[in-house]
Amino acid sequence: MARNDSVRRLIVNADDYGLSHSINEAVIRAHREGVLTGASLMVNEAGFDEAVKLAKENPKLGVGLHLTLLMGHSALPPEKIPGLVDSRGHFSNNPVATGMKYFFMRGLREQLRAEIHAQFEKFRATGLALDHVNGHLHLHLHPTIFNLLMEDADQLGIERMRLTRDCLARSRRMARGHLFYRISHAAIYAWLSSRAREHWGNEKSSTRKSLSACC
Repeated sequence: MARNDSVRRLIVNADDYGLSHSINEAVIRAHREGVLTGASLMVNEAGFDEAVKLAKENPKLGVGLHLTLLMGHSALPPEKIPGLVDSRGHFSNNPVATGMKYFFMRGLREQLRAEIHAQFEKFRATGLALDHVNGHLHLHLHPTIFNLLMEDADQLGIERMRLTRDCLARSRRMARGHLFYRISHAAIYAWLSSRAREHWGNEKSSTRKSLSACC
């Protein structure tokens, strides 16, 4: 029987791999005993070394880069990216203010590019195959950051990227309240994902694929 390449596959992925020991432990247990097939690695957090070790012990776990430019630590020292982090190398914890700053302050583009490349380099140094790319709080879909990723996709070795959508109907069934927030959140990610898919489709090589995902 001919293979049907249009068949959809379910990919169950865990974000924040490498953030802490407890998260690492939960990811590996869900992979070994459950349906978890992939995890997105934060390369600058406390559980990074342990996460890499566990990933190598579980080679069927697909590990991608969880690009972190918000609510986390930088790969580069603060003096190289002073517009992005504080003196301790911490990114801002304010998603809205950070998103606005990255969009309107064009002078930060090269600092963002440098930090993005540093995180990819740190991932490559682990020896793990890059299964996919996404971003902490989905910031990889931010217009400025997504454009940088597209510009350097071949150099960075990006073949699969998660294009996140917030499934409003499903989220309303799971939890009630905050309707305006849920609707606006879904609308924003629907627009960002659609925009990213259009650019990805127009510029991608024959080997690149997008991974559609609901939050």
